[in-house]
Order: sequence, then structure tokens, then C-alpha cells
Amino acid sequence: MKILNWLVVIIGIFGLISVRIFEHKLFYDPFLGYFHEADKSIAFPSFEWGKLILGHLFRFILNLFFSSLIIFFMFKNKTWTIQGIILIIIIFLITFPIYLYCIHDRFQIGYLFSFYMRRFVIQPLILLLIVPMFYYRKQMLKQK
Repeated sequence: MKILNWLVVIIGIFGLISVRIFEHKLFYDPFLGYFHEADKSIAFPSFEWGKLILGHLFRFILNLFFSSLIIFFMFKNKTWTIQGIILIIIIFLITFPIYLYCIHDRFQIGYLFSFYMRRFVIQPLILLLIVPMFYYRKQMLKQK
């Protein structure tokens, strides 16, 4: 990979890290402190549904942008990048309503279940699966 490609990949990684570092300033999410305490007896935070949903959508869009930068400049394949974007969107479309239901249910469905659903919503975890998958695909194509 060329130096410029690696530089953009590193920028994408730092972008994802920045989203995490500045999450308190960038996004409306009263559950940051709730899950940070990891104490089930802490009071359920009050929140506004609209602001919460918009905050999560904004975070998702930022994570998707930086993730697609990483995928494209690692593999230089537009089709794979589109496939990666679609996979990330599908996972978000599955996990986000489940997480919203968990909030509606006040995490009665299970604290850990809700915690991990939230992780899939706010963190680009699927990227950790996509990159090795595409790397393996690239190695298989080289062998053919």
C-alpha cells in the first residue's frame, strides 16, 4: 500500500478514536454516565427521545464515514467498500431498534444485553470483522 493510503487509513482510525474521545461534547447521550458507572442500582436517566435518536444517528454517520475511509484506502476496491457500508448499515438497522426497545423497557430485558446492544449502536465493532474478512478475500484472490 502506498504511503498516502496508509496516511488516510491512519486518519480514519484517529477519526474513530476522536468520535470516542469527544463523545461527551459531540453527542446527546445521557446513558454514557449510566453505563460508565456499571451500577445497576443507579437511577435511570431522564432523556429526550428525539435528541437521543438524532445523537445516535449523527454518531453512526461519523463512524460510517471513518469506517468507509479505512475500508476503501486499505483495499482500494469500490465494490468492497460499498459492501462494507451495506454490512455496517444492516447491523445498525438491526441493533438500533433493539437498543431503543431496551431503553423503552428501562433495560428490564437485561442490563448486559442492553449494554452490548448499545456497543453495537455507538461503536464501529463490525469494522473489526469486515477488515479481516476483506483481507482474507484479498489473499484468496491472489492465490487464484
